[in-house]
Amino acid sequence: MPISKRAAPSLLTDQVYATIHEAILNGDLPAGSRLTVRELAEQVGTSPMPVREAIRRLEEAGLVEREPHKGAVVKNLTLEELVHVYNIRRLLETEAARLGSQRITSADCDRMQAEYELMRTAIAEGRVIALLDHDEAMLTILYNASGNPLLIQMIRTLWQQCRAYKIVGAQGSLDTGNDDSLWRYQQDLITAARNHDAAGAASVNEASLQDATSRIKARLAAQEDS
Repeated sequence: MPISKRAAPSLLTDQVYATIHEAILNGDLPAGSRLTVRELAEQVGTSPMPVREAIRRLEEAGLVEREPHKGAVVKNLTLEELVHVYNIRRLLETEAARLGSQRITSADCDRMQAEYELMRTAIAEGRVIALLDHDEAMLTILYNASGNPLLIQMIRTLWQQCRAYKIVGAQGSLDTGNDDSLWRYQQDLITAARNHDAAGAASVNEASLQDATSRIKARLAAQEDS
């Protein structure tokens, strides 16, 4: 007996999902924001149905959660989740850096350098989302050189899940005005990659993620006290 054809995913739902997803990742919908179906439907110009489906998919992706008396909200930031997510990132990204630095080409190192320069410009101009985007683009070039697409997929999923934490950490560093943690590790990582220094690249990522965890912890604690 032939298997029945499944209906193709709604293009409109995909578009609504992409719109809300982007708003969460770029900070337009910060942690704790309430996602009201009718309000969002009015903003994106659709009926409530694709918005409901988009919110359900965002819950599955770990970006949205349900709260009593509120309904769907952008997932709140917690110290416990920060530690868990960054511990996993440290395990995966140190390995990705180690593998990638062994295989990366000179041309790809040049591409990393170009993304690094764009990131430094974004830092100088105080553009948080742009600096994070260029940082992730630079790391993706190195990680892709590992030749392990599943590893990259898992890392990118974690990046999405912890984007709100990354925004908090990056904004905190920008606010201090003299914090080199946003670019110092990346500079060292490019050097390690050019030298095919696997141990050095892994060590840089380990230190970078430990430093980021500490900075974000301090920032969250300060927000709770204020």
